[in-house]
Amino acid sequence: MEIVFKCDDKQTGTSSGGFHWNTEFSTSNLVLHTKIISSRLGALCRNGASNSIAELVLEEIIDYNDLVDSIQEGKVLGVDIQYDKEATANKDPGSKNGSKSTGTQDCGDPNDTRVRLKRDCVGLIAAFKLKNPSQNVVIVANTHIYWDPDWADVKLAQAKYLLSRLARFKKLVSDKFDCAPSLIIAGDFNSTPGDKVYQYLTSGNSSSPPALDALEDLPIPLCSVYASTRGEPPFTNYTPGFTGTLDYIFFSPSDHIQPVSFLELPEPESSDIIGGLPNFNHPSDHLPIGAEFVISQEQIP
Repeated sequence: MEIVFKCDDKQTGTSSGGFHWNTEFSTSNLVLHTKIISSRLGALCRNGASNSIAELVLEEIIDYNDLVDSIQEGKVLGVDIQYDKEATANKDPGSKNGSKSTGTQDCGDPNDTRVRLKRDCVGLIAAFKLKNPSQNVVIVANTHIYWDPDWADVKLAQAKYLLSRLARFKKLVSDKFDCAPSLIIAGDFNSTPGDKVYQYLTSGNSSSPPALDALEDLPIPLCSVYASTRGEPPFTNYTPGFTGTLDYIFFSPSDHIQPVSFLELPEPESSDIIGGLPNFNHPSDHLPIGAEFVISQEQIP
């Protein structure tokens, strides 16, 4: 995935340039790859490179294995962590909607809540201060959520932990830099539109008012770039065993950030994806998605 930022100077009516946040990753190299990118951005800014318009000011790594420390009577962040033995027994071992096909049984007893939560999935949050006159701060996060569709409890717990960490990080950035940072989240969420993870991630931006007792649990408001512009693509993962949308770019709507373009994906009949992925044209079973944002100190019409 690639996210491009353009900072509009309202005084001159010109664009001051942009920088790229590349979120292409596999589970194993997510932290390494994104740390290299964010570190390079930070190094460019610190060295005064003329083509850099952003300074890396803060970053945190999210390790979802830390959820083990949050277990309370079989629940994590309000999610019941339970093993659905019947669903797993009836599942074709080769079927999946995600990017891994390794059996969960190889990782220990799935009835053990601690074992269920240790899935070695990770994320990264970084805050950048833009070097335009407005000094806007943008928080960018990316993540990889667990793949197995039968482990919806674990995936939902990871999504809740992600947003709780983001809320804490956003407050830290707001207090430290006296600002209201823009927020963008991208990644392989291994969740299709409409399932529990997707519903949770977008529930904070629902047009229907939540119940009063749910206000405390309401997550950061998020919109999907694709859903809010052209609709979610029919698929971002295209294999002989599964075809569907698993990857998203979310942003927290405000008057100061606006998606202005997005990367088009191939149609199902496109010659470059016939037979499934990966192939010569697409070296991953996931297609790249991307978006371009305008960020401004003044209200964007």
